[in-house]
Amino acid sequence: MLKYFDGYPHNVDRAVQIWQILVGKAHNRQTVTYGILRDLLGYKGAGVMGKRLEPIALYCRHHGLPPLTNLVVEKDTGLPSVDLTGNDPNEDREEVFKREWFKIYPPTAEDFAKALKRGWDYVPTL
Repeated sequence: MLKYFDGYPHNVDRAVQIWQILVGKAHNRQTVTYGILRDLLGYKGAGVMGKRLEPIALYCRHHGLPPLTNLVVEKDTGLPSVDLTGNDPNEDREEVFKREWFKIYPPTAEDFAKALKRGWDYVPTL
């Protein structure tokens, strides 16, 4: 039986979908605007992406990966949201582009849920 993301509204389920999109963008050295990503996912209105991107930002942070969420940018500025990035958006974006994302086994919804539970204060032992 096929499953569709429409039936999975939880942020961690959508993070699985967004991860796939962003890894493809990273491979092609591209960014995507919040609006285009929102439209791809079928959301309406502004301000809906932050909660969907947070599990990915946390997962990257907890695993010592560059912030994949840095590829999602504001249309007007070409910059990502300050809340979901690392230190320097340009430097971080280059680190994202350099990473061989297709060598990493994609995280599951459960992996993203663990990252959310640990939160921003979690300090991994890498």
